[in-house]
Amino acid sequence: MSELLARHRAVMPSWLSLYYETPIEITSGSGSRVTDAEGRTYLDFFCGIVTNMLGYDIAEVREAVERQIATGVVHTSTLYLLRGQVELAEKIARLSGIPDAKVFFTNSGTEANETALLLATCARGTDQVLALRNSYHGRSYGTIAVTGNRGWKHSSLSPLNVHYLHGTDRTAPAFRGMSDAEYIEACVADLRDVLVTATAPDVACMIAEPIQGVGGFAMAPEGLLAAYKEVLDEHGILFVSDEVQTGWGRTGSSFFGIGDHGVVPDAMTFAKGLGNGFAVGGVVARGDLMDGLTAKGVATFGGNPVSMAAANATLDYVLDHDLQGNAARRGAFIMEGLRPLTDLSSVADVRGKGLMFAIEMVDPVSGAPAPALAGAVLEGARERGLLVGQGGVHNNVLRMAPPLTLNEEDAREGRDILVDTVTAVDTKVRTA
Repeated sequence: MSELLARHRAVMPSWLSLYYETPIEITSGSGSRVTDAEGRTYLDFFCGIVTNMLGYDIAEVREAVERQIATGVVHTSTLYLLRGQVELAEKIARLSGIPDAKVFFTNSGTEANETALLLATCARGTDQVLALRNSYHGRSYGTIAVTGNRGWKHSSLSPLNVHYLHGTDRTAPAFRGMSDAEYIEACVADLRDVLVTATAPDVACMIAEPIQGVGGFAMAPEGLLAAYKEVLDEHGILFVSDEVQTGWGRTGSSFFGIGDHGVVPDAMTFAKGLGNGFAVGGVVARGDLMDGLTAKGVATFGGNPVSMAAANATLDYVLDHDLQGNAARRGAFIMEGLRPLTDLSSVADVRGKGLMFAIEMVDPVSGAPAPALAGAVLEGARERGLLVGQGGVHNNVLRMAPPLTLNEEDAREGRDILVDTVTAVDTKVRTA
């Protein structure tokens, strides 16, 4: 055990997970690559959990932060006018497509989702919320309550009355073999039944990820969330799109993930990639919804000058360099190379959009979820010089979210490492 790992275990909570049998300390980075304390360099296809959206050591972001720090002001609080906060809010409001949009900045996706839940429950005067099975919305008391993934739920206690809907469970026995249209029809019928039988008359909102991040990049078929929203609108129920992992062009096909469903939500939450590693999150919502809170509000660190400098520079970089288009091109290239992996008996699925893709591992005999095989791929990829993530409701899914700046050479290298690693793990388990 390394000296740093021993110190970590002595003072950090046991539930604070670390990757790899021998955890690594990342000490530097440039472009799409990072270097650990032992001097080993890796191609990074996970980017601090979908957070280092532009990669590492981006001059435009670094210089923007340095200019702000050079003023001597790194914090004032939202009790004073913050030029960078206003400028960023203007950009996000315009890009959101939400009518008369206003923006509130927080420090994280968890806090952003808490804010959205507060807005919706206050507006509707009820604690009832609809969420999707297999979802993840954060690690706080309220966001755990709307998380539909048992591996991340610490308690049944909740400030909310939550009902879970279908959306990404196409392989469940009840839905297996259905077409997209049939599955959507079944899910909408279930939503109507939940509203008639399980809820009181008033429901505050539905919150949903267009692509479930921690859930293993599982996706509802396009059109399902639009079909849900038609029912929600009949009852005045608000819709919140959790864009913490799917925002800013990552899916390639739309700037926010919800765009693929043809839906304009009442509110969207965001975080992670917007600051390219600096802590920033927030909510963009209809002006009347955002203004509906009746008590005072403040964000001590939300909207702080340093994070706003980083986020403004990051968003400008995304737009100026058409990184949504790059995500579409590089993602299609990688997926073309990964799809043949489904011919292997230990690979149940290869899925994704843009630079957000996943490989689902199963037992080659029983077809049951195989978290140990996913772990073996995680380790094997690191040994070959590639960092990836692991997740899914059964922890059997490899998650990849490279920086949106990924070039063709790095895309090919990462793709080839994944193919080589998954093939090696499959061969080993079948011949054991």
